[in-house]
Amino acid sequence: MTKRDYYEVLGVSKHATPDEIKRAYRRLAKKYHPDVNKEDPGAEEKFKELAEAYEVLSDPTKRARYDQLGHEGVNFGGRGFTWQDFTHAGDFDDIFGDLGGFFSQFFGGFGRERGTRRRARGRDLKVNLEITLEEAAFGAEREITFKRREICSECNGSGAKSESDIKTCPSCGGTGELRRVSSMGGFGQFVQVATCSTCNGEGKIVTALCPACDGRGRISIEKRLNVTIPPGIDSGIQLRVRGEGELGEGGAGDLYVTIYVTSHDLFERSGRDIIFELPVSFVQASLGAEVEVPTLDGRDTISIPPGTQHDTIFRLKGKGLPDMRSKRRGDELVRVRIVIPDKLTSKQKELLRAFEEEGDKSSKKGILGKVINEVKEII
Repeated sequence: MTKRDYYEVLGVSKHATPDEIKRAYRRLAKKYHPDVNKEDPGAEEKFKELAEAYEVLSDPTKRARYDQLGHEGVNFGGRGFTWQDFTHAGDFDDIFGDLGGFFSQFFGGFGRERGTRRRARGRDLKVNLEITLEEAAFGAEREITFKRREICSECNGSGAKSESDIKTCPSCGGTGELRRVSSMGGFGQFVQVATCSTCNGEGKIVTALCPACDGRGRISIEKRLNVTIPPGIDSGIQLRVRGEGELGEGGAGDLYVTIYVTSHDLFERSGRDIIFELPVSFVQASLGAEVEVPTLDGRDTISIPPGTQHDTIFRLKGKGLPDMRSKRRGDELVRVRIVIPDKLTSKQKELLRAFEEEGDKSSKKGILGKVINEVKEII
């Protein structure tokens, strides 16, 4: 019988990538496995043919010899391909993983050890926490409340009403697995191991459920926990509290606390800096003044020099928020906002008109000229 071209067997081109070859083998191996395709008497031989093609084309060296010399370049020692030549049994968990571990062992010697399964770690939990700008700047201790599932104290996690209600699984005899042996013609046997669907691999079944947890083995509780807020934290940062998630057979998960810094009545945050908008009168801006400003540390005084313009920014060094790593503090940026009065007395109007008459053209180009024009509109 003439051997078919390996590329034809897998249904790929001669320029197929390794991923394309693997995907093709995955699809066809599932289709032609003897225990999946029992109605096709030729499925066993097709399955072996696929394995031979995959063995050659998935190996760069064997593939190169095949491309150059054809089947003669990979004649497997002159005896032809046997299952002992198949080197990819360890890939079966990956290739056939979505079949629920159906191919988890090959020839009885590969894959996981009998009766063992991966112990899952507990689920991670997430909670949001709002803090003030002051807490973000200086750090804080905050108590949070969250719900998590813990082992039921009534049944110790078994889900059974009593110990006598836990029985050995009748389907798998307590192993948690179902083993089936398929003949591969004259090429040996294929041992297939699947997780027992009756007990979900536990080896035990519960005949009467625990009334406290309804057989789940877990109950939901409300837990309180103190969390340390580091100085300099910003919105969106997650604090990881190890081991405060839900419990699992492989250990506890973690708790992730997502921080949200609330808006402040006085300050706007910009990275490590904070911005404060300082209202000053046009007289203070024109003549200069000593003005008190709030800071995160209390109150401070800044000097407004004569002729200060609208949107002028004064910098208070080290009055911002600290960097979480270096601890160096940013600055407070004081932005001047000149306030124009919306109501003037007769005396104020008279003085402004007199000022306009005495002022020269250069002054009208500056802040006072702008102020006068705006006041005239009000008048």
